Amino acid sequence: MTTLETGRTVGAGIDRVDAPLKVTGAAHYPNDFSIPGMAHAALVGSTVAAGRIRGFDLSQAQAAPGVLTVITHLTAPQLERGPMTLLGGSPPAPLQDDRILHYGQHIAVVVAESAEQARHAARLVRVEYETEKAVLGIDDPRAQIVENPWGLDTDRGDIDAGFGQADVIVEDTYTTPDNTNNPLGLMATLAAWHGDALTVHDSTQWPHNVRTSLAAIFKVPESGVRVLAPFVGGGFGAGLRVWSHVILTVLAARQVKRPVKLVLTRPEMFTSVGHRPNSVQQIKIGATRAGDLVAIEHHGISSVAMEDDDYEPVSFGSAVAYACPNVLTRDRQARLNIPCPGSMRAPAEGQGNFALECAIDDVAHAVGMDPLEFRLRNYAEEHPLSGLPWSSKALRECYTEGAERFGWSRRNPEPGSMRDGRLLIGYGLAGVSYPFYQVPCQARASVRRDGSAHVRSAATDIGTGTYTVMTQLAAELLGLDVSQVRFDLGDSDMPYSPQAGGSGLTGALGNAVHTACRRLVQEFLDVVAGDAGSPLRGCLLDDVTVGDGRIHRVDDPAQGESYADILARHGLEELSADGRSTPPRSEDLGMAPAGAFGAKFVEVRIDPELGLLRVARVVSAIDGGRILNEKTAASQIIGGTVGGISQAMFEETATDAGTGRIANATFGDYLMPVNADVPDMEVLFLGGPDRATAVGTKGVGEIGLVGMAAAIGNAVFHATGRRIRSLPFTIDQLML
Repeated sequence: MTTLETGRTVGAGIDRVDAPLKVTGAAHYPNDFSIPGMAHAALVGSTVAAGRIRGFDLSQAQAAPGVLTVITHLTAPQLERGPMTLLGGSPPAPLQDDRILHYGQHIAVVVAESAEQARHAARLVRVEYETEKAVLGIDDPRAQIVENPWGLDTDRGDIDAGFGQADVIVEDTYTTPDNTNNPLGLMATLAAWHGDALTVHDSTQWPHNVRTSLAAIFKVPESGVRVLAPFVGGGFGAGLRVWSHVILTVLAARQVKRPVKLVLTRPEMFTSVGHRPNSVQQIKIGATRAGDLVAIEHHGISSVAMEDDDYEPVSFGSAVAYACPNVLTRDRQARLNIPCPGSMRAPAEGQGNFALECAIDDVAHAVGMDPLEFRLRNYAEEHPLSGLPWSSKALRECYTEGAERFGWSRRNPEPGSMRDGRLLIGYGLAGVSYPFYQVPCQARASVRRDGSAHVRSAATDIGTGTYTVMTQLAAELLGLDVSQVRFDLGDSDMPYSPQAGGSGLTGALGNAVHTACRRLVQEFLDVVAGDAGSPLRGCLLDDVTVGDGRIHRVDDPAQGESYADILARHGLEELSADGRSTPPRSEDLGMAPAGAFGAKFVEVRIDPELGLLRVARVVSAIDGGRILNEKTAASQIIGGTVGGISQAMFEETATDAGTGRIANATFGDYLMPVNADVPDMEVLFLGGPDRATAVGTKGVGEIGLVGMAAAIGNAVFHATGRRIRSLPFTIDQLML
C-alpha cells in the first residue's frame, strides 16, 4: 500500500486546523475551565532558603472571609513520591515535613470560596523559621557533588596522547545562568474528586504522566484518574513534570470535598515549575596546524535541587559533534538550596553547544582557517561513538547552502575589519544538532459511515502544531481531504502518548498514526475479503492505495470503492484500528538513529561606544527529516531562534546570594526580547526523510534554539576581537 509518496497533503504549509478555535476564544485552556461549587486555592511560599519551620500562626488566615481550610505539613496526609518517569524521578512530594529546601517552597495551601479570598488569606499566614545558611553557588565547598548520575559520560581514544599531538590547544571556561520557562499562560490545575475517581484539568505537556503520578501519590486506581489538556498555552518544558502545585490542588479538593482550582502567579512560576539550570563548563580542544581535531575534553557542572534527580548532560553533545579520535566528556551536579530545575527548550544542548561552538571558532582562528571550512574539514560522516552510519544527516548541505544564502563569502576574516559607519559588523556561525529521542506511542483511527475519519491519542499540543500535522498525516494515509479528518488529543483516556518534549512527539505519534491508519485500511480489506460484489475482494494491503475517500487497486485505479460504501453495504457505522510505534534501535537498523542537524548564520551590529548589540540577520539551515508542514515547522525554528537570541542577550534568573530569593521574578524585571530585538529571519529545510522510521520525521522543536548563543558570540568576536564566555552578553562586556 502506498502512503506518503504522493505528497498531496503532507508537507503542505496549510494553516493550523485549530486556529479558528483559538482566534474566536473557543479553545479552552486549563485556566478557562470551571465547575459548579468550585473553590480556589492559593499557595504560601517559604521566605527562607534553608532551615526548618518552627511553627505557624494560622489564626488570621483561618478567620479571613471565605476561607475553607489551610493545609500545612502538620495536617497534610503522608504522600508517596511520584514514580520514576522517562525523564527521571518525580519532584519531592509537598508538605511532608518541616524542612525548608529552597526559597519559595510550598509550605501551605489556603482554600477559599474565591481566588481573591484565597490569595488574601495566604498573605495572612505567619511562619516562624529556624534558619540555616543556604548553599546557593556551584562553587560553594559545602555543595554535595553528584558524579555522572545517568551514566552518560564518554571516553574514547587517548585524550592525553591526543593533546600531545596537537599544535594548537585552546582551553577556557564558559558559564551559563539559570533561565526560567515563561509560557504566557500561567500554569493552572483544576481537580475534582468523585469518590476515588479524579478528574484533573492541568497545564501539562504529558497527560499520561500526570495520571500515573497522581494515582500513585494518592493510592487510587489509575483507571479512575482522567487528565485533560486539550489546549496548553505554551510550555517550553515547564509542563513535563508533576509539580507540587498540581499535587496540592488535588489534595485540597479531597480535603474540602469540592472541586478546587489553583492558578500560579507569575512570581510563583519562577519557583514552582522548573528552570534551565546554570552551568560552568571547562572545555579544551587540540588541533593540528592543518586544521584536524585531535582532542576534545569537555567538563560540565550544573546545579540541581537538594532532593531532585533532574539531569542535563551539558558536555555530551561534544562527544558526537565532530570526527575527533580522542574525546572525553564529564558531567557533574552540585546540590543547592534552589527550586527544582527542569527541562527548558533544548535542555543540555542549549548550554553545551555554546561552549563547544565558541571554542571551535577559537581553534579555527588559532590555526588561521575559516570557521566554516574548519567545521567541514572535521565533519563526522559516521556516528562518532558507535561508528555506524547516520540514518540521515544533511548537516554538510546545511553548512554550504546556508552559507551561500547568508553571504558568508563576503566575510572579511580579520576581527574588527567590517564596519558600517561607527557600527562594527560581525558574521558568526554555529553547527547544531539535537539528539534522537523517540519513545513508544499509541493512536486509534476510525472511519465513519459518512466517510469522515476520527484519529486520537493522549498527546498535547503546546502550540507546536500537533493538531495540524497529525490531521495532515492521517488525511494523507487514509486518502481523505483535511476537512474530513478530526484529530483529538489532550485526554489521558485516549491511547497512550509520551510527552510533548525532546523533539520526539511528532516522530513517536506520527509513526503510531501511520500504523493505525494502515491497519484501518486493512480492516476495510478484511471486511470485503469475501465480498463478491467488491472490486477489492482478495486484495492485500500492498495491492491498494487510497485517495478521494476511496481504496482502489494500484494496478487499476478505476477498481475500488469508498469507505462509506463499504460500511453502508455491510451495515457498519464505523471501523477502527489501533496503532503503536516503538523506537528504532541501532542494532536492528544497522544505523545510528539521527536527530535534527543544522547550521546557524548570524550578522550582528555593535555600537562600541554604547555597548549596544543588535542581531541584524539570521539564516537557519535545518535538516529536520521529513517536514510534515512547512509553515508550522518554520514557525518552530523561528520561535526557537527568538528563544536563542533571548538566551544569548537577555535571560538570566537572578538569585540573591544572601537569601536565595529570585530577585527578578516578574515580566517587568526578567528580560526577554521584544519585536524590536528580533531581526529578519530565513529558514531553509534541507535533506529528506529519515530512514529510521516509516514517517521519516526528526523533530524541530529544540533545534531552532541550539547554536544561537554560540553564533552570536562568534559574530561578536568577529566584530570586536573580544571573546565573551558568559551568558547573557551584557553592555559592560561589549563596551570597547
